[in-house]
Amino acid sequence: MNSQLLNAKPVVPSRAPNTMLGRDLVSTRDLGPEGVKAVLHLAGLMKSRPADFRQALAGKQMVMFFEKPSLRTRLTFEAGIASLGGFAYFVDQTHSRIDAREKLSDVAHNLERWVDVIVLRTFAQETIDGMAEHASIPVINALSDLEHPCQALADYLTLQEQFGDPGKICVAYVGDGNNVAHSLLLTCACLGSRIRVATPAGYNPDAQIVADAKEIARHTGAVVELLSDPREAVFGADAVYTDAWASMGQEREADQRARVFHPYQLNADLASEAAPNAVFMHCLPAHRGQEITDEVMDSERSVVFDQAENRLHVQKAILYLLLGGESKLPVRSAHA
Repeated sequence: MNSQLLNAKPVVPSRAPNTMLGRDLVSTRDLGPEGVKAVLHLAGLMKSRPADFRQALAGKQMVMFFEKPSLRTRLTFEAGIASLGGFAYFVDQTHSRIDAREKLSDVAHNLERWVDVIVLRTFAQETIDGMAEHASIPVINALSDLEHPCQALADYLTLQEQFGDPGKICVAYVGDGNNVAHSLLLTCACLGSRIRVATPAGYNPDAQIVADAKEIARHTGAVVELLSDPREAVFGADAVYTDAWASMGQEREADQRARVFHPYQLNADLASEAAPNAVFMHCLPAHRGQEITDEVMDSERSVVFDQAENRLHVQKAILYLLLGGESKLPVRSAHA
């Protein structure tokens, strides 16, 4: 782990730092550079001294609505708030959308009267945006088809532990320009780092996300590169990252995508193009033998399970920053 975190003064702040740009984490853009740094710093403190935060969110209640299956996201949020003294409630929405039975605004106005924070794992980003618009309590994006901010924060915490200053790291992402790629772009930009994203034609990252990442990079000194050649992206990189070729909801495209993305497979040959001390990353679940081979994923330079572990610490930090020191906002009328 970064020695600066290990040697940091063991003081638990009495109030959450006022570093969030908003009351929600709907997008990495809600954090901005200072917010991203605050999450990583606090996550490092929580990881090294968990006992200091054991009752930091005593009595706080979190509800999770998941439209997609989950292992890491659900368990790390549940374990995270429990380790901070709070409570979690899970609502399985994998058989119907959150707004299938009633208007999303009605759901939001109910939830804000019962719990302290809402965690959503959805298909449509608009569902998360809508919940945040109508609920007077914090809303956290635990994954949408557009972004996966919690994952990218855990990824950069892992890189910080491996290399120190994230501003000096070059990450190569190869594969689909999906939600994980989007959040990596935005997080990299906030940290003043360097990222190369290599995708096949037609599978590029969202143009607005790229534009926003480049605008943030203009202020932080980050370097954002979009490429099509995976070997060019990986050459000399400190970390090589890949993800599933077909995300949840894209299963019908799996065969076509397997053909298109085959040159982007993270195998020993592609990995050899990276820096000698490079690490290999995947957000999981992995389709072994497709986007990544066993040889790479199980190698000594693989940090995939460190990434998974750090989901816990990052999500604890997010919960604390949103709930730990802020007074609860007044409930808005459903008729406002």
